[in-house]
Amino acid sequence: MLISTKSGAPEKDRNGPVSAADVMGRAVPHDQTWARSEPTTKAGTASCIGSDMSIVGKIDCNGPAQVFGRIKGEVRASDLQISDGAQVEGNVIAQTVTVCGRVKGTIRADRVKLQNGGAVEGDIFHRTLSIDENSQFEGSSRRVENPTDPSASVDAKGPQKKDVTPAPLPSIDAELMDAPKH
Repeated sequence: MLISTKSGAPEKDRNGPVSAADVMGRAVPHDQTWARSEPTTKAGTASCIGSDMSIVGKIDCNGPAQVFGRIKGEVRASDLQISDGAQVEGNVIAQTVTVCGRVKGTIRADRVKLQNGGAVEGDIFHRTLSIDENSQFEGSSRRVENPTDPSASVDAKGPQKKDVTPAPLPSIDAELMDAPKH
């Protein structure tokens, strides 16, 4: 429904239906598909997990990602920011990881930053690690050459303990029986 205004330019009814083009303030091509097989990221944009979202499972993002909600599972991205209030329980693998929220699990990244009260409970495999004074870290950190490669972190731990079962000791009774009798 159109309503005319004093200027003579038509104005849409505010209570009427609204299209995506109206909300965005620009035209949306009709041939645009909402689900694409490969996500495209532009400079300055990132995939987001909203604060009202909770996800269980593996997340694999080809570009940068920001987490505001909760994730239980593995998260992979090129650059990952875990924002204030966000929680990740599971492994995190990225080139750069910035933690302002909470992570409980292993982080594997070239650059890891704990900022603005971020907290990590678990192991961190990295090339560089920075921890702000307000942040918390409970676990172990290892500087490794290739932290995003899971086999590199196993090698970094050093030689693995082998399950060694001690050899049985000879029985005292057997020694007494074999001893020469006088």
